[in-house]
Amino acid sequence: MIKLSALFFRQRASEEAQSAEDDFVSNPMQRLKAHLASLLHLDHPVPAKAWLFHLFVRSTDESDEVSASAAARRSEFLQGLKKQSVSLLLMMGVLWRVLTWPLRFLITQLSRCAECIDYNKVVRYTDQTLAPLLEIPVVRWLALALGGVASLVVISTPLSWGGQLLFLVMCWACSMVVRKMPGRFPAMMLGTISLIALGRYVWWRFSTTLSFDSALEAFLGMGLLMAEAYTWAVVVLGMVQTIWPLKRKPIDITLAPEEWPCIDVFIPTYNEPLTVVRPTTLAAIALDWPKDKLKIYILDDGRRDEFKEFASAMGVGYIVRQDNKHAKAGNLNNALKETQGDLIAIFDCDHLPVRSFLKTVVGQFVKDPNCAMVQTPHHFFSPDPFERNLGTFRRVPNEGSLFYGLVQDGNDFWDATFFCGSCAVIRRDPLMSVGGIAVETVTEDAHTALKLQRLGYSTAYIGQTLAAGLATESLSAHIGQRIRWARGMAQIFRVDNPLLGWGLSLGQRLCYLNAMVHFFFGLPRLVFLTAPLAFLFFQFHIIHAEAFLLALYVIPYVVQSTIANAHVQGQYRHTFWAEVYETVLAWYVALPTTVALINPKLGKFNVTAKGGLVKKSYFDWIISTPYTILALLNILALIIGIFRLFFWNTFEQGTVILNLFWVIYSSLLLGASIGVASEAKQVRKMHRVATRLPATLYRASGEAIHCTCIDFSMTGLGLELEKPFQPEKNERLHVSLWRESIDHAFPAFIISTQEKSLGIEFEPMSKDQSIALVQCTFARPDAWVNWNAENDIDRPMKGLKEIAVVGLNGYRKLFTSIFEPLLDVYKSRFMQQQGRA
Repeated sequence: MIKLSALFFRQRASEEAQSAEDDFVSNPMQRLKAHLASLLHLDHPVPAKAWLFHLFVRSTDESDEVSASAAARRSEFLQGLKKQSVSLLLMMGVLWRVLTWPLRFLITQLSRCAECIDYNKVVRYTDQTLAPLLEIPVVRWLALALGGVASLVVISTPLSWGGQLLFLVMCWACSMVVRKMPGRFPAMMLGTISLIALGRYVWWRFSTTLSFDSALEAFLGMGLLMAEAYTWAVVVLGMVQTIWPLKRKPIDITLAPEEWPCIDVFIPTYNEPLTVVRPTTLAAIALDWPKDKLKIYILDDGRRDEFKEFASAMGVGYIVRQDNKHAKAGNLNNALKETQGDLIAIFDCDHLPVRSFLKTVVGQFVKDPNCAMVQTPHHFFSPDPFERNLGTFRRVPNEGSLFYGLVQDGNDFWDATFFCGSCAVIRRDPLMSVGGIAVETVTEDAHTALKLQRLGYSTAYIGQTLAAGLATESLSAHIGQRIRWARGMAQIFRVDNPLLGWGLSLGQRLCYLNAMVHFFFGLPRLVFLTAPLAFLFFQFHIIHAEAFLLALYVIPYVVQSTIANAHVQGQYRHTFWAEVYETVLAWYVALPTTVALINPKLGKFNVTAKGGLVKKSYFDWIISTPYTILALLNILALIIGIFRLFFWNTFEQGTVILNLFWVIYSSLLLGASIGVASEAKQVRKMHRVATRLPATLYRASGEAIHCTCIDFSMTGLGLELEKPFQPEKNERLHVSLWRESIDHAFPAFIISTQEKSLGIEFEPMSKDQSIALVQCTFARPDAWVNWNAENDIDRPMKGLKEIAVVGLNGYRKLFTSIFEPLLDVYKSRFMQQQGRA
């Protein structure tokens, strides 16, 4: 092994050379300080500020003779500096060009080579050659073994600081070429490079940095190491989980219509208003499936008369029970006892399915008799609190895009698709064989899928958006929903750990493990937000390493992870935005997950409210309190760090600078979290969905005006006209939309008008008209196909800049929320005084 590594890697130098090198690494400014001291004839190296003091300011303890000599030296030095400044700058420029020539040459050549490569040809070649080879088990395991051995050699070989720097440059240069290639094999290459860079950092971290000067520093240092180890585990598990996204295609139903399975559609509800449940029910009625084989049920755990009347009017079933035991899971299980359909389609009461939902999904059950469940994505046509309060709606992928866009496809490869509680179809017999929907945890959906897979049933994921619903309206509701998910995953980890027991493959176990471990990010994230405070406040050294070396090992890991994630995940999550989501949730999920690990029976199911309004903008002080306190601590640490840099810790300026960068980044993340807590106003009861659909206005006079529908809701449309239109006062008219080739006209009246646009509101409609409206809008098969087409392209540096802007804007919102009330009080008192005068 040693001889093998010597062929490719530079070995450790002699002890003397290594000592000199370590000297340079430990204080790279030492030689410069010594030279500056010699210029002023000082006896020993001094800090830069002392050198400048001696150069420009006379010391009080200098004698006249010494002062005159020093003044002469200063004058001589400044005159020489003035004469040589131009030539010095030119020389430095030439030196810089010479020293960086190899790197610039390498980058230029790589760029030229990259431009000449036909990436599509390369991808086709690799798919045609590598894919068939890797289908052979012996070849696959041999390649894995050889790759593992080679990676271990690279990871464990000691390098000098220069060698580590060269490693960084080589990895970066290779990744910049590979990232331009589409396909799975380039993504696997980037992931491998990222894991090797991570491995070198982990090896160095464990072998070099775990020496502490006190018990308290050891405690803090080991806490940071455990938080880092958590992130390393999540990175590795994530790579395994998404190594080969399946991208399953829908299967056509080959049976005759009379042989199609009977389907029960469940729409569970508890406290949501009828305005939310009504569109979902209409969309379910409009599903393209034989009517004698389709039954729809509203499962009302709120036991409300208006819902019963609505169900009767729509001709759908209505099921209630005497209690609310086990919340949503109990509601579904109660309905299972009263229905008989072969398949169960479940939709949250705010999720509207498209007409083709069942035809797209059910073919998988027909082809695979062992298939117990098919899941489709959850999609939201309204902005969540992050998107609304930070202004990123339909520009930056939201929090769930990564899971439904990539992770679930990765799970599907391992036959580990998660049931997500809605937008899914389950076969009745397998579901009943596991006792119905799981009730042991508050994440009944994922736990149910785990039970099905333990019995050997297969599951599937179809990544087409076939239903859409409402996102949470407020940050508090959003956090409450995530707390339930986090607590439920921790409960499953305790009561039905996927690593233990029978029935699961290794891939399934790792996919579930990653999903559960993911929700333990609360404590590690809080550690990362506070770790630099230990040094900046108290000068505790919790990483025993020089800043220069630490940077040389951290930077390859961070850079390679960023490049790999941007290539693989960029379409579904922009770089650095995951940090914002975790920062907002960290404080609130840390305690519930810890408690659930200790006692999984504690806690209760909380329903996520939908369809609410935010009547006016406000700052949520209750939710934002933890972020605000952490932000103030980080800002205070930043101020102290500046003093340490120039006055207190000049002997370890590199360490100070590294911690300053860390605390600045943390402050920006916390600023973004504060910005999310500033709730923007939301007064629409029905959210408008942007679109481009042909439409026609029919006036009472018989005139037809062709136009374009630019947004729609259940209550009205926005229309774009080809030429200005002057309506009559309170004019009633009809607007036509198309379902395939069928024209449907809906009664409406004009509520707003501009030069070439109209806003219209629908008048009361019959049941058939309401169903037709849903079919022409929300339930169109292509309603959500191009929804993400307007998303920005993920560029890591642009993402970092955007996070900085969002963070600074968050602090602006915080200060505004503090000073505006004070200003209002001052104005009120001033007006009172003026009134008295």
